[in-house]
Amino acid sequence: MAANQDSSYDVDKIQVLEDIDAVRKRPGMYIGSTGPDGLLQMIYEVVDNSVDEALAGFCTTIEIVIHEDKRITVRDDGRGIPVGIHPEAGVSTVELVLTTLHAGGKFDEGGYKVSGGLHGVGVSAVNALSEHFVVEVRWRDGKVYRQEFCRGRKTTELEVVGESNETGTTITFLPDREIFDEIHYNFSKLSHRLQELAYLNAGLTIQFDNRLTGVKRAFHAEGGIAAFVQELATGKEPLHEGPIYLAESRGSQSVEVAMLFTDAMEEEVFTFANNINTREGGTHLTGFRAALTKVLNDYAREKRILRQEDEALPGEAIREGLVAIVSVKLQQPEFEGQTKAKLGSPGIRAFVEEVVREQLGQYLAKNPSVGRAIIENSLSAHRARLAAAKARKLVRRKEALFGGGLPGKLADCTSGSPEESELFIVEGDSAGGSAKQGRDRNFQAILPLRGKVLNVEKARLGKLLDNQELRAIITALGTGIRDQFNLDGLRYHKVIIMADADVDGSHIRTLLLTFFFRNLRPLIERGHVYIAKAPLYLAQRGQVRRYLYSDEELEAYQAEEDGKYIVRRFKGLGEMNPEELWETTMNPETRILRQVTIRDALEADEVFTTLMGTDVPRRRDFIRENAHRVVALDI
Repeated sequence: MAANQDSSYDVDKIQVLEDIDAVRKRPGMYIGSTGPDGLLQMIYEVVDNSVDEALAGFCTTIEIVIHEDKRITVRDDGRGIPVGIHPEAGVSTVELVLTTLHAGGKFDEGGYKVSGGLHGVGVSAVNALSEHFVVEVRWRDGKVYRQEFCRGRKTTELEVVGESNETGTTITFLPDREIFDEIHYNFSKLSHRLQELAYLNAGLTIQFDNRLTGVKRAFHAEGGIAAFVQELATGKEPLHEGPIYLAESRGSQSVEVAMLFTDAMEEEVFTFANNINTREGGTHLTGFRAALTKVLNDYAREKRILRQEDEALPGEAIREGLVAIVSVKLQQPEFEGQTKAKLGSPGIRAFVEEVVREQLGQYLAKNPSVGRAIIENSLSAHRARLAAAKARKLVRRKEALFGGGLPGKLADCTSGSPEESELFIVEGDSAGGSAKQGRDRNFQAILPLRGKVLNVEKARLGKLLDNQELRAIITALGTGIRDQFNLDGLRYHKVIIMADADVDGSHIRTLLLTFFFRNLRPLIERGHVYIAKAPLYLAQRGQVRRYLYSDEELEAYQAEEDGKYIVRRFKGLGEMNPEELWETTMNPETRILRQVTIRDALEADEVFTTLMGTDVPRRRDFIRENAHRVVALDI
């Protein structure tokens, strides 16, 4: 049994608001989609209930199992769903919670003071969308209760099936194949979220047993978000030893801040509200930034680093190289929009600002060397913005980026309008030659690359700029990189990566995407980066030619053809003549392009670190868990 048991969470804390008849008719309204993201959302809804128990101080361990038959089990050691008869509904509270929308303990302050899933539809929607759903409750009376459901309707009554000296809830469900065409879980995204929850709830243990792939993981972070920041700063040079950690709880609201200043050029600040990743920031981020700017400017004046009263360091310069997590927990948070991507609660800004101002000021008073290091780095960044000649790093970078004209290997287009222009980054000189001959030179530019580019995940900025291939890309684009990035300088509306449709081509695409994500992220965020899909086969019967893009397409073609035909396999883009390359991969009327997007910067950061970093066991587990997606991967 978890510590701090509180009998106030009982049947009278559950409120009934409306029915769930619409869930099966419109599942997308409740879980987002009926694809892979919707399947993950079903898991998140159940896990979040267990995390809410941890937030309330009654749960220390959560176990998630993916069974061989694709059932999901989530087990916690919280208080357990109340089993008594609800006074308003006249049915057991377990049944009420699992079959009625907006029935839960999150609407009553005595149930949960803080919760991420405030709408109360989660677990009941999961039940409605499961062909089999089983709940077991280990209750405070020492008994174990069990009930089964099918598509949201009970198939058994709540009954006692055993005894236990522990408390908690175990839920097992199988997503309904009438709703979901295919049941394929995105294991990397699920692992990322579980690790994120462990970081955000210090001391909570989350055990993940993926029996489909044989991979087991345990997520536990005694260091909480400080350990999170340390992980995010991997590969960067810190300006001080260990993250700065600030925390305060007052009544039903709390704030935690962990930050580490580094010599990197980019700012990485991620915010959360009740464990929800607020990707677009909000009032808590505004309060944090305001306090950070004020405290460090006041400190710089106090130490006479800034000598004029009206002189001030801008927030952008102060936050250069900053890696930080801001996590707030509050009652009834207000989010802007359905996605909960931005926190709108007005009161939390002043609270965060006050805590950061007071505690960071105290920290700097006790650690003057840290304060001086941060201020000096900020001053350097500020001066570099005002006059790049005064900052050696930025001068070297600018000379590397903007020295000289366009790269000699670039075959530019004749159009002077970036809105009409495309840049193809092509693997190999032979493929580049075919692309140059096959292109429409009015609006298509070709930049061939020789071999595999540098893995920037393992390289510092200086080595990156010494790499001839990457420097050619930077120069051709015209935007600069990192904090020197300026979208106004972009010379092409579409930047298209064109590589072979084999393993080596996939590796080159990954290397290039790593480079873009780490150094030119706004290009991806603004929708300028694409991947061209090249064919694997050319099937020909008489004069009829058909390009096939996968082994599955070839098998389907062979099954439907009853006459004589020949099949040619392309070993690479270099084997295609200019006409074939134009027809399949470059012609806007017939080509297949996939736009590269970023839905979650933190998740993308973790994936690139896993794939391109130095942790071999972590990369091996990632490949084992995601190998099934390679065949179906549509890029």
